[in-house]
Amino acid sequence: MPVSTRTYAIAAISVVAIGLVATYAVTRNSTSDRYAACRASNISGAATIGGPFTLVDEDGRTVTDKDVLSKPSLVYFGYTFCPDICPTDTARNAEAVDALEEQGYEVTPVFISVDPDRDTPEVLKEWTDYLHPRMIGLTGSAEQIAAAAKQYRTYYKVPEDKSDEYYLVDHMTQTYLMLPETGFVEFFNREMTAEDMANSVACFLGS
Repeated sequence: MPVSTRTYAIAAISVVAIGLVATYAVTRNSTSDRYAACRASNISGAATIGGPFTLVDEDGRTVTDKDVLSKPSLVYFGYTFCPDICPTDTARNAEAVDALEEQGYEVTPVFISVDPDRDTPEVLKEWTDYLHPRMIGLTGSAEQIAAAAKQYRTYYKVPEDKSDEYYLVDHMTQTYLMLPETGFVEFFNREMTAEDMANSVACFLGS
């Protein structure tokens, strides 16, 4: 499916916004970085990204970040009705997860919906199961999703008028690498290939 000009604009905004987050994280944390050799971004420490959340998984269970991020995870915020970006990005993430498994690393792909009105647990389950058998889909109330997005310093905007069933949701497009004992360690832009992402994640996991 062709990518619209509007789609490119959203992606450009995402890159600028995450750059600001990276700069903020660097200034907040001047301690030594054990993952410096693996990092493509300029983030050091990064205690400012990620944190506690309570959401609903694709089986309808209320879960927390501790339940979901118990293993190395690739976290992505999007929505299942997304016409182009989200399917492409999550398929790339799933491919990277498979490549990592071949290297002996088990990484969980996580998809957090920013469109709770349409992304019910049932909808999420069908979508994530199609993309990868271990992908975890998360939804929740508008308030729960807003709280999770705030923890990850990510942006999204659901239109006020949702009378059109095909409405679009603006959102950032980064994928976050989360480690159980460390939290956030790196983000990946959508331009990164599955192979490069897998190699980067493997570097972190091998450190």
